[in-house]
Amino acid sequence: MVIFILTSTGNPASSISQVSGESVSEGSELVSQDSDELVVNVYGHTGEPETGFDPLLGWGCGHVNFEPLIQSTLFKSADDGSMINDLATNYSVSSDGKVWTVNIRDNVRFTDGEKLTAEDVAFTFNTAIGSNSELDMSNLEKATAINDTAVKFELKEPQSSFIWKLRYVGIVPEHAYEKETYGSNPIGSGPYKLIQWDRSQQAIFELNEDYYGKKPYFKKITMLFLDKDTAFAAAKSGEVDIAEIEISHANQTIDGYNLIALPAARALGVSFPMQNDTGKESLKGDPIGNNVTADIAIRKALNIGIDREALLEGVISGKGDVEYTGVDQRNYGNPEARINDSNLEEARKMLENAEWKDTDGDGIREKNGTNAEFKLYYSSDDQTRQALSVAVSEQAKKLGIKIDLVGANWDEIYANQYSSAVLYAYSNIDTFTLYLQYHSKEADDTYRNPGLYSNPVVDGYLEAALRAEDQDEATKYWQLAAYDGNTGYGPAGDATWLWLVTTDYLYMANESLEMGTPQKNAGSDVLGNIYEWKRVNTASSTSK
Repeated sequence: MVIFILTSTGNPASSISQVSGESVSEGSELVSQDSDELVVNVYGHTGEPETGFDPLLGWGCGHVNFEPLIQSTLFKSADDGSMINDLATNYSVSSDGKVWTVNIRDNVRFTDGEKLTAEDVAFTFNTAIGSNSELDMSNLEKATAINDTAVKFELKEPQSSFIWKLRYVGIVPEHAYEKETYGSNPIGSGPYKLIQWDRSQQAIFELNEDYYGKKPYFKKITMLFLDKDTAFAAAKSGEVDIAEIEISHANQTIDGYNLIALPAARALGVSFPMQNDTGKESLKGDPIGNNVTADIAIRKALNIGIDREALLEGVISGKGDVEYTGVDQRNYGNPEARINDSNLEEARKMLENAEWKDTDGDGIREKNGTNAEFKLYYSSDDQTRQALSVAVSEQAKKLGIKIDLVGANWDEIYANQYSSAVLYAYSNIDTFTLYLQYHSKEADDTYRNPGLYSNPVVDGYLEAALRAEDQDEATKYWQLAAYDGNTGYGPAGDATWLWLVTTDYLYMANESLEMGTPQKNAGSDVLGNIYEWKRVNTASSTSK
C-alpha cells in the first residue's frame, strides 16, 4: 500500500483534502509504507483527546472505553468479552465487598526504564479520585500498596462493578506524573509509546520493545484525527489502512477495502419523563414532568406498537440489531424483560382501555383534555439520531400519538430532559452505569436516569447487584432489575424507555489487514485486539 505523506513534515494528516480526500498538498510526494506500519482513523466517536493521552483525564476510559495503547491496565478483555489479567496476576474481594486486593506482575518497566510497582497502581487510583467526573471514582476511599506486587483498594460501599474501573484505567508512573504535562509526553508500560503529537492532526505511536506481553505485529501506528466523512474520503484515496465511517456510507464500496461491521451493543432509544408535570423545577430551573409520558399506557403502547425491524433496516441499513432493554446484547441483559413489538392492534387496544381516545377525529388521541402529544429532542449534529426520531414519530402517528421533533444542541437537550423525551445512546459496558441509569435520584442535571425513574423494588435489585460477592450473583440481580415477573425498568415492566436499535461501528479496512477476532460487543474499541493484527498480501495493495 502507498500512502500520501508530506516529506517535509512527516505528517500524513496534512496531505488529506478536507473536501474530497482525492488530492494531496502541492509539493508532496509518494512514500511507500512499510508493511508493519499502520495508519488509522478509528476514534471518530470520541475525537482527539483535548487533554492529551492521560488516563486520569479520560484517555482510554470514561464516557467511552478503549485500548489506551500507551498505558497498561490491571485487566483487559478476551475476545469472548470475559475479563483476563494484564498487569494483574489475580485478585480477591473481602466478604463485605469493600476491600479488593490485586496482585500484579513483578517484571514490568515503564518506557523510561523505571520498574512499575504497586505504589504506581495506588498512586494512579488515588490521583484519579476526583480528577475527572467521567472516571467516577467517588466510591473509592483509597488505594494502598501492601508491597511491591500487591495493592489494596478500600471502597466506601460494596461495588461488584468496580472490576471495570480496574479494567480501563491506565497505570501512570508516580515518579513522572505531572497533570499539566503528562498528557503531551506520557510514560507508560503498554505495547506502544507516543513519539509525536501534532494537535488537531495526528499522533504517532511506536512499538514498546520492552513490553512484557505479546508484542503487536505493527511497529508504528499513525492515528489521524479526522471526522468520519473526511475519513471515508481518505480511505477512497488510499491514505488510511482503516477508517471509522458513518452509517450513511454503509452501502458504498471502495476498491481494495472491506466494510467491517463490529457489534458494540451501542443502544439508541427514547427516554421518557416518568413524573407528572406539577410545576416542579430542577436546581437550575429546568422543568420537570410530562403528563403524557408519565402514563404507562403511552409508554407501553409505543414499546409494543413500534416496528423495530423496520427501523433497523430503514435507518441503519441492517448494521446492528433490534433493541428492547438497552442491554440486550450484554451478558447481564434479561430476555424476559423484552416484549413482542410491531403489534399495532394490541397497542391501540391498550390506549383505548386507558381512556386515550380520538374523540374529535384529528388523528391525535386525548385523555381528560390532554392530547397524546410530546416533544422528542435529538442532537442536531447526529444524522442517525435525527433519522430514527423522524421514523419513530411517523410510526407513532399510526397509534394516534403525536411526537414533535426538536433538533438541538446538548445544552438545550439537557435543559429539557426531565420534561421531554430525548433520543439518547447507551454504550458503556461498565455495569455501574446500569445502576446510575435506573436507580432513583433527584434532578441533578446529569444525563443518567433522565426520566427520574423511581421504583423501590428496582432500587433494591440494583443495590443487591452492587453488594454481590461475585459477578454471577451480580448478574442475577442486574437481570431482576430489568424484570422480575412483576416489575422492572424493561418494557415488560415499567417501560421506562423506548429502546429501538443497537448500531454497529463501521470501518473501511484495507484488504491487506488481517484483524484477528474482534472482542465481543466492543466495536467501539477496534484496536482492543491490536495484538492479533497483521498485514497480508501486501504486494497486491496499491495507491489510489
